[in-house]
Amino acid sequence: MAYGVFAEFYDSLTENVDYKAKAEYICKICEKFSHEPGCVLDLACGTGTLTAELKKRGWDIYGADSSVEMLTQAQQKCAEQDLDILFLRQKMQSLDLYGTINTCVCTLDSINHLDGSIQVQKAFDRVGAFTEKDGLFIFDVNTVYKHRNILADNTFVFDTDNVFCVWQNTYNDKDNSVDMELDFFIPENDVYIRSSEYIKEYAYTEEQITQMLNKSGFVVLAVYDDLSFDSIKEDSQRLTFVAKKNNSE
Repeated sequence: MAYGVFAEFYDSLTENVDYKAKAEYICKICEKFSHEPGCVLDLACGTGTLTAELKKRGWDIYGADSSVEMLTQAQQKCAEQDLDILFLRQKMQSLDLYGTINTCVCTLDSINHLDGSIQVQKAFDRVGAFTEKDGLFIFDVNTVYKHRNILADNTFVFDTDNVFCVWQNTYNDKDNSVDMELDFFIPENDVYIRSSEYIKEYAYTEEQITQMLNKSGFVVLAVYDDLSFDSIKEDSQRLTFVAKKNNSE
């Protein structure tokens, strides 16, 4: 999938996301597993808000995303904060870095956006190919529960100063995917200009993701409920995986 017009309004429509808390949480995960972040990749970095937060904490980090529009927002945002961060335009499933990394982070259900398990496996393979032994891969995913019960066949409406957005979902029970149709109504000269985007997300069980990680040379160290060190629950909406590159690979 690609973010076009959505990129312009992404930050204003995700103001509820506490990026500082996410950055602190990722730092605590590294501390918990006595891991030095080293060279870090923020995979599917979007508009770079988390990338910037980790950079401010002294991390040696750069970002990659497939969307030109999102990366444009990221570069502008970091320039305004006088943060020198490299951003690459690359797809997760065809990642090709200049060198190895010690840590990879991937947040806000970016993995769910990949087009099915084959593409997820390709993305994991590429991360594994560039991750140093004992390096950590920290990422989150939306759960099957969230797709089935929260996103489901529901419609959400967002009204901000610069856009009116209608988000309509269709849940597919066969593969736990959700088709999302987003209509953006943008005020311009006393009228609204309509733009639309289509997004699809797939959800996977903990076991499915663990198997894919194992195939890519990772060992799962922990799976937590979102932004905590709690065990996952039946109604967990987002899981955080902590995986280590296996020494035997």
